[in-house]
Amino acid sequence: MELSEQEIVRRQSLQTMRDMGIDPYPAAEYEVTGYSTDIKAHFVDNDANGANDANGERIWHTGDPVRIAGRLMSKRIMGKASFIEIQDSKGRIQVYVSRDDIQAPVPEEPTANSQELTADQQMYNVVFKKLLDIGDFIGIEGFVFRTQMGEISVHAKKLTVLAKSLRPLPIVKYKDGVAYDGFNDPEQRYRQRYVDLVVNEGVKDTFLKRATILRTMRQVFDEAGYTEVETPILQQIAGGASARPFITHHNSLDVDMYLRIATELYLKRLIVGGFEGVYEIGRNFRNEGMDRSHNPEFTCMELYVQYKDYNWMMTFTEQLLERIAIAVNGTTKVQIGDHEVDFKAPYRRLPILDAIKEKTGLDLASMSEDEIRVEAKKLGVEDTEHMGKGKLIDEIFGETCEGTFIQPTFITDYPVEMSPLTKMHRSKPGLTERFELMVNGKELANAYSELNDPIDQYNRFVEQMKLADKGDDEAMVIDHDFMRALEYGMPPTSGIGIGIDRLAILMTGQPTIQEVLLFPTMRPE
Repeated sequence: MELSEQEIVRRQSLQTMRDMGIDPYPAAEYEVTGYSTDIKAHFVDNDANGANDANGERIWHTGDPVRIAGRLMSKRIMGKASFIEIQDSKGRIQVYVSRDDIQAPVPEEPTANSQELTADQQMYNVVFKKLLDIGDFIGIEGFVFRTQMGEISVHAKKLTVLAKSLRPLPIVKYKDGVAYDGFNDPEQRYRQRYVDLVVNEGVKDTFLKRATILRTMRQVFDEAGYTEVETPILQQIAGGASARPFITHHNSLDVDMYLRIATELYLKRLIVGGFEGVYEIGRNFRNEGMDRSHNPEFTCMELYVQYKDYNWMMTFTEQLLERIAIAVNGTTKVQIGDHEVDFKAPYRRLPILDAIKEKTGLDLASMSEDEIRVEAKKLGVEDTEHMGKGKLIDEIFGETCEGTFIQPTFITDYPVEMSPLTKMHRSKPGLTERFELMVNGKELANAYSELNDPIDQYNRFVEQMKLADKGDDEAMVIDHDFMRALEYGMPPTSGIGIGIDRLAILMTGQPTIQEVLLFPTMRPE
């Protein structure tokens, strides 16, 4: 491996530290007693020590002892003083190191007796002899104070090297809110997320918000009394959705298996088994395209609750998303590109055929499959010959309507051909009790009054197999064990799936799915 000049210099500094008796990768615990943002947010200019504010947060004062640790992000050596900036897990803080704090003389170069130097002498060598580099992890023990320029800082009394960085970080400089010399190339950022998180402001905050989304979602479900469960990722049948699966091989059983495309059919088995409500937040895998809103592996939440229907689920979903928005952003309103999206309940409810008629003028309810196919071709839908009526309607909706719904909107009452796992509508023949939630022009959630008639379910699976015979590679196959479970009896149930990645895009105002995945799928380097 050919090293750059900076990498060679860093390795030389590493060896110099070792020659001085300094372990650049110590194993001992380093106890941290304060964090950058907490110190700066809760500092007051008086002499009372150790007090807490009304919320239990520690109040910091001049002279309070502290131990902090983090990456060295900048340094300025000016004669007898050095100012460095430390980035810990919460933010950044300035550290002041004074030569006057180090009284003992220090040799110009390491010698045979370098290991006999005091800790203070070693700190002098490390800081003032420029052995520290941007990106190194260090620990600082000292006290809190405010500089003459008014900046809350830490006055260092001791320094500990915690980990030497052998690769130089890109240095991003900010002026008037503008980043210069930035680490901006998307492919580099996604491949080297560890660098992206260190040097680019706001990236870590996106993933902290994503964690808040998941935490709040679990709180809502747990408060309702529903149980979080785990179901198989390796499955013998790729069921529960219309999608192309990833295929793998189980050597011991000598059978092909699939990475799951949905958790639905296993969660419904648990409703059959007597759970009131179950949910799972986990990875699904679909062997399909990658773009700004799709990744082959993605996180989905599915929830199933007995004795409920899709009307109840719409209301529950409104309440869930409103609470998540407030937890993440402190308001129900989120700025997403040019649009302000408001997650405050209630949301509009619009049947899919009415939505198509509203946007195109086409009354598909009165048309045959062949007539719909003709209209689909006029609208630019390609490769329609293998599509059934439901698939044609779905493609027309996607082509003409989906992108127009910016504010949260429930699109309801899908044709039966589009919804093989959904209960027939109680008052509208040929339609089902299903909704999809559209936000900012994309589907966020899909929900049903779940089909629990085993005979009807079997016939729906048979119709799906006919679509597969016509060339639809996303059609469902029959899951005979799931059919057996239904025959034991499943109570009336409502279920929903919410794409966590898309929800994170919306709640954080990010433009692409790659911005909310820590490690999105990439082509090989």
